[in-house]
Amino acid sequence: MDFKKVILSDRENSNNEKFQGTFLDYLEVVKKNPDVAKLAHKRMYDIIINQGYEILKPEENYRIKKIYGNETIRRYNFFKDNFFGIDKIIMKLVNYLHSAAMKGEEARQVLYLVGPVGAGKSSLVEALKNAIENAEPIYTIKGCPMNEEPLHLIPKHLRKEFEDMLGVQIEGDLCPICRYRLMHEYNGRYEEVPIERKNFSIRSRKGIGVVPPVDPNNQDTSVLTGSIDISKMDMYPEDDPRIFSLNGAFNVGNRGMVEFIEVFKNDVEYLHTIITATQEKSVPSPGKGAMIYFDGIIVAHSNEAEWNKFKSDHTNEAILDRIVKIEVPYCLELNEEEKIYNKIIKKSNFKAHIAPHTLEIAAMFAIISRLSPSNKVDSITKLKIYNGEDIVEKGTTKKVDIMELKEEAGPSEGMKGISTRFIIKAIDNALSNSENNCINPLSVMESIIKSIKDLDISQEEKKKYLAIVQDTIRKEYNKTLEKEVTKAFIHSFREQAESLFNNYLDNAEAYVNKRKLKDASTGEQLVADEEFMRSIEEHIGISESSAKGFRSDVTSYMFYIVRNGGKVDYKSYEPLKEAIEKKLTTSVKDISRIITKSRIRDKEQDEKYNAMVEEMKNNGYCDYCCDVILKYAANNLWKD
Repeated sequence: MDFKKVILSDRENSNNEKFQGTFLDYLEVVKKNPDVAKLAHKRMYDIIINQGYEILKPEENYRIKKIYGNETIRRYNFFKDNFFGIDKIIMKLVNYLHSAAMKGEEARQVLYLVGPVGAGKSSLVEALKNAIENAEPIYTIKGCPMNEEPLHLIPKHLRKEFEDMLGVQIEGDLCPICRYRLMHEYNGRYEEVPIERKNFSIRSRKGIGVVPPVDPNNQDTSVLTGSIDISKMDMYPEDDPRIFSLNGAFNVGNRGMVEFIEVFKNDVEYLHTIITATQEKSVPSPGKGAMIYFDGIIVAHSNEAEWNKFKSDHTNEAILDRIVKIEVPYCLELNEEEKIYNKIIKKSNFKAHIAPHTLEIAAMFAIISRLSPSNKVDSITKLKIYNGEDIVEKGTTKKVDIMELKEEAGPSEGMKGISTRFIIKAIDNALSNSENNCINPLSVMESIIKSIKDLDISQEEKKKYLAIVQDTIRKEYNKTLEKEVTKAFIHSFREQAESLFNNYLDNAEAYVNKRKLKDASTGEQLVADEEFMRSIEEHIGISESSAKGFRSDVTSYMFYIVRNGGKVDYKSYEPLKEAIEKKLTTSVKDISRIITKSRIRDKEQDEKYNAMVEEMKNNGYCDYCCDVILKYAANNLWKD
């Protein structure tokens, strides 16, 4: 690899992209592409939209209909690989940017994200900052500390004429420093003012200003609007712009973005600059100078406690009226929460093996801790409904309206509970403590229990969280593990399941349509096998009186799938799938119990046991977690 060649090539490309010209040259650029002069909100909106989005309609997507009802969801490619389970929150954010890009009222509002710790507020803001940093370079007046739009050079009495020629709208005015330079260095000949292209940069403070919380006893608005350079006051008059240091967050973030971290930890007087920056699109200049035009996205975030405290004070109404509030709750979808853990772990240097269901179990605990208790369903059922799953009871899909559950829970659901950060730390601890370079549901549960005990919370909350892990989650895992082990025991589980399914479907269709079956081998005409169908149906509590209705439901549903171009298999209809799996697992339960519990196996048992282990390894287990999981199964499942 030629390192020097790579360096020189990059430098040459950078030089080729540079623009050196006068304001007249820039006018030609704008004439060809008016988009180069767009404002900050439009720039950010275009960055997101240009990466594309997917429209998920409830009538075309069963999972979306289960989770969001009749609401159409837009999933933006810009966010989809890093943010999970917050599609509606992201839609609100993009809607804000869209309205602001159209110069609606949102263009003069602060985007405020509120939510519990570790819900993703800071990550969303970081994504926006990174988007700006990777955006196309902007054209600026050379030497301007605020990187301002060159079109500000056009005198106001000529702007309408230039707007018509260029096809743009010109908004804003020159900063004091550029105004002084125009009059004294270029004698008002603005067409000769040099223009350059600049990239945004977080590190170099170009177009991205960040305001951390400041000690209320030592607050200085110069952090926001710049200061006066005292060393130059002996050289120039007090109102001379040459003594200004325009290096505040609003100066730096002009044409880009200003972020207020934990915004309400600042004293309210410190925040009054936000009012003019939003409503008037201008900020004070240092000392006694005139107001300075500001074009930028103002993003603030904090936790809910600080928001509630701030809004309870009626004297803050002026700021509250200039805020677009978006709540960022914890993820409440099991599948999506699991994706968050996978994403974070992949970014780390941990290389340990992760057994099946490990992250799922951790996600289940996190989500149940965030769910509001319901009078309609238990916590596990509610978790599954929120995940878009069908709930089967006594052979039929239980109809539970997710919207009713959400209405019962209220708007605060998801704003409290265990954070993603807490779970990741527990997983990290399990990974660090693993002597065999492998973690599994059991080790992660133990790590979570230990982490809960170390939490600085009330004893009542600790008991609640421990009960979720030791009772609710462990019972659910035992059910999952029982299926997993018995499925592994049956080598051809899928084939046997499909065989049972096809046989049942043939018999059910013959029964419903009152016709006979033709034996594939002999050609003999046979009556529908009532005994065989009952042997499957009884596993999900179908009574003899309701069997006819169940068979009609199955055949109708399968016909519906085929008619819509779908593929029919044993998993197509959830109640029937459960019945078939239960029949298969029940038939081997005694054998699998003997094998997992046997200390001394005969040759046949040993072969079956080894075959079961191989099947589990094919399903994602390693030798070590197989051993741990099967020992646990032997001691905790199929108890007499």
